[in-house]
Amino acid sequence: MTTKAAAQSDELRRLMQRLVRRFGALAAEATPCGKPLPIAHAHALMVLLARGEASQQELGRELGIDKSNVARLCARMVEAGHVSQRPDDEDGRSRRVSLTARGERLAREVDESSKARFGAILNALAPTSRSQVIDSLRQLVAGIEASTPTADDERNR
Repeated sequence: MTTKAAAQSDELRRLMQRLVRRFGALAAEATPCGKPLPIAHAHALMVLLARGEASQQELGRELGIDKSNVARLCARMVEAGHVSQRPDDEDGRSRRVSLTARGERLAREVDESSKARFGAILNALAPTSRSQVIDSLRQLVAGIEASTPTADDERNR
């Protein structure tokens, strides 16, 4: 790695760390938009709100967490009354997860809080730079996705 690339890598690392910290992503029991939920719980609610239902495997893949962590997350969400689980019709070993009425109400609250938080962030940016910021984030996400091995990649090694 060249000296310039190493310096850019260090700057990217510092900026990402600052972003995660300032955004509030390290708070264990509250979302960055102020809901009293762990972030993974809130994100799972949002995925299920968008999809209607998902297998635990699909949910884990979407959230970027392994099967033991998604199983524990789903168990906590069942205990909280936010989701229900049932065996998959095709594969009895797989579990399908869906929102309960209570979970759907909470997911909609989280969605509204998230929209308000991101609206405030966007409004804090100069109107002329908003598209550039969004385009840069798209590129960053693509770079992260291209450089992050999936569980399937790890199993195939």
